[in-house]
Amino acid sequence: MTATALKTELLTLGYRDRIVIQDLTLELPDGKVTSILGPNGCGKSTLLKAMARLIQPLSGHVSLAGEEILKIETRALARRLAILPQASKAPEGITVADLVKRGRTPWRGLLAPWSEADAEACERALREVGLADLAERAVDELSGGQRQRAWIALVLAQDTPYLLLDEPTTWLDLTHQLEVLSLLRERNRAHGTTVVTVLHDLNLAARFSDHLVLLGRDGLVETGAPEKVLTEANLEKAFGLKALVIPDPVTGTPMVVPR
Repeated sequence: MTATALKTELLTLGYRDRIVIQDLTLELPDGKVTSILGPNGCGKSTLLKAMARLIQPLSGHVSLAGEEILKIETRALARRLAILPQASKAPEGITVADLVKRGRTPWRGLLAPWSEADAEACERALREVGLADLAERAVDELSGGQRQRAWIALVLAQDTPYLLLDEPTTWLDLTHQLEVLSLLRERNRAHGTTVVTVLHDLNLAARFSDHLVLLGRDGLVETGAPEKVLTEANLEKAFGLKALVIPDPVTGTPMVVPR
C-alpha cells in the first residue's frame, strides 16, 4: 500500500466572500509525481498554496506525512517542503547564483558560514536546469524561459523531500518543457522526491505523472492513475470538452485529442 504524502480533509479554501474549494478530501501518494489539472478558476493554485501553508484554510485540514501542517515549525517545514509559486519576482540586479543560494536559507543559521554542502547543492541545481554558464548573469537579463529555470534551480537547491511547483513549464518552449518535466521525474526516481505540480498540458501531465488530480468548477472530478482520470467522460465534466482519448504512440499513456 502506497504511503500518503499530502492529505486534505474537508478542506475549504477561499478569498474574502468567495469559496474556491469546498470540503475537499484528497490523498496524494508519497514518492510519486502528481499533477493537478483543471480549468482556469477551479482552485488548482489555491490548493497548492494551502498544501504549502502559504494560505490558511477557511476550514478543514492539510497534513504532511501524517502531521498537521499548521503545527510544523516554520524552518522544519522549509526543510521538508519547497514550493515554486506562479509569477515569482526576483530582486532587481540579483544574479542567478545569488537567487539560487536563497534556496539554502532553511539549512543555515543567521550567521552560519557558507558550507561545502550549500555550494554543492547550488552548483548541482544550476547544472540540472542548464544554467551553470549563466550563474553570474543578472536574473532580469535572462529570457522568460531562462528566468523560470533559475527559479526552479532555487527550489532544487533547497533539497527537500517534497517539491511543489505551480505551472513550472510557464514561459518555456516545448523542448525546455520536456527537459524540466524530465528533470523532475529524474529527481523523483533518483531520490524518492515527492513532486506535485499544477499543469495545463494534459498530455504532458499524463506522460510524466504517476498520479493525477482532476478538478472541475464544482470540485473534485477524479483522482488516480492517468488512465483512470483522463477519460472522455471526465474531460467533458471538468472542462466541457468533447475529446477522444487514445494511447500516446510513444509512451502508451493517455493522449487527449479534442474533437
